[in-house]
Amino acid sequence: MNFLLVFIGGGIGSLVRYLFGLGFQRTTLALPWSTFAANVTACLVFAWVIWLISKGHESQTIRLLLLTGFCGGLSTFSSFSFETFLLLRQGMTIYALLNIFFNTMACLLIFYWLK
Repeated sequence: MNFLLVFIGGGIGSLVRYLFGLGFQRTTLALPWSTFAANVTACLVFAWVIWLISKGHESQTIRLLLLTGFCGGLSTFSSFSFETFLLLRQGMTIYALLNIFFNTMACLLIFYWLK
């Protein structure tokens, strides 16, 4: 049953990630905003579930479905790293640094805010 929960959550998270990509596909923005949106959404869900757990709503099912599955399928550290590398390779150092800053700070602030 645990494998199925992770599988379903991961599939849904991956599908949401794909939809973010489609939604930002036609933008001409220099920063990879679809990856940013996916990472921030995953952190929001993760922080919310951790907050629920801290309030006594512990559930192995929710933990596997949402944290391991959904957030694992949605968050995109590999995409974030590759897109930052591409910005650096294209000589867009300021954009690469902004990408690192925005992704890192937004996600950290989410956890700080919901502590």
